[in-house]
Amino acid sequence: MAQEKPIVLVALGSNLGHAGFGSPLATCQAAVAALIERGTSVLALSRWYRTAPVPASDQPWYVNGVALVDSALGPDALLERLHAIEAAFGRVRRERNEARCLDLDLLAWGDRIMPGPQAPILPHPRLHQRAFVLRPLLDIAPDWRHPLLGRSARELARELPPDQVTTVIADDGQA
Repeated sequence: MAQEKPIVLVALGSNLGHAGFGSPLATCQAAVAALIERGTSVLALSRWYRTAPVPASDQPWYVNGVALVDSALGPDALLERLHAIEAAFGRVRRERNEARCLDLDLLAWGDRIMPGPQAPILPHPRLHQRAFVLRPLLDIAPDWRHPLLGRSARELARELPPDQVTTVIADDGQA
């Protein structure tokens, strides 16, 4: 009997864009292409959302989405690949929650729980608190269950504070 592949979730975000790709939306779309070019299959992709920075700040708003992916890599190697793509796009990590040209986060790897620090922390420690992750996640995996909390993405989204603003970006790039 074939073992079912785990649901692997990756968050994508940008609020500065990239000189070579343009807007944050175009940068996120280019990041999806970069994932595919580097051997990661994108099985499903959420709509794109315009989102306020968390925590609240005066930096530009973000474009965020979530991808359901399949990779021959394990969690450590996939996270390395995500960081390599960020670096190729010019991301330099200086301080937490700073504005960025590209942010790629490994959110979950099936029901795997990994506490870090020598490996990725899975599931992502704050994904259940963030509308910019949960709203796109509802587009592609609303029944996904948080392995530590035991609640679905749908249930977690209902518990979000109302001050986390997310707006769907239309096909023409307008929020």
